[in-house]
Amino acid sequence: MDAPAQRRELRQQLAERRRALTPLERITAAQGLRRTLEQLPEYFTDARVAGYWASNGELPLNVVIPPLAAREQQFLLPVIGTDRQLRFAPWQAGDAVQPNRHGIPEPVAPATWFAPFQLDLVLVPLLGFDRRGHRLGYGGGYYDRSFAFLKDQVRPTEPLLVGIGYAFQELDAIDAEPWDVALDFIATERELIDCNGEPDSKVSA
Repeated sequence: MDAPAQRRELRQQLAERRRALTPLERITAAQGLRRTLEQLPEYFTDARVAGYWASNGELPLNVVIPPLAAREQQFLLPVIGTDRQLRFAPWQAGDAVQPNRHGIPEPVAPATWFAPFQLDLVLVPLLGFDRRGHRLGYGGGYYDRSFAFLKDQVRPTEPLLVGIGYAFQELDAIDAEPWDVALDFIATERELIDCNGEPDSKVSA
């Protein structure tokens, strides 16, 4: 089996395992994720925090988002542009959303939006990850294209990229492609992994 086929099969396996989680398991994981992110100083201080609308079994951010508003931090959701690049629009509970071409909710006709380089902290969805910050995404390449400018900068810098996933999505190693943009941290329901530190560097939740 060639490498692309292996990735497709791995994506399918991880997605199926994620969809099989019970509602209680998702709620418990969401609470654990908040505790993990609270070990990251930027979660408390960064002005513009981008995330995602959890779908297809993704680890939900519903417990992570409310404290941002309480601290007057801005939360943003990705919007797919016609150039297949991501832009980010402010969103808060109650704001209207509509499904994009992939069926993922996006803010409706946002009055303002921000380019990737204008963000401070980005919570990145994924299907798999390793401790070096390599991410197995969904195959669309949206995040890699949108944050490609980070490959020319000394990391970590702004925006800080934090992959969000369940602990079971960890893989021994992911072979990075030339266009892949590495993550700075991984946050699961169990731990915060510093991908810029020593091998296996982690902070337990």
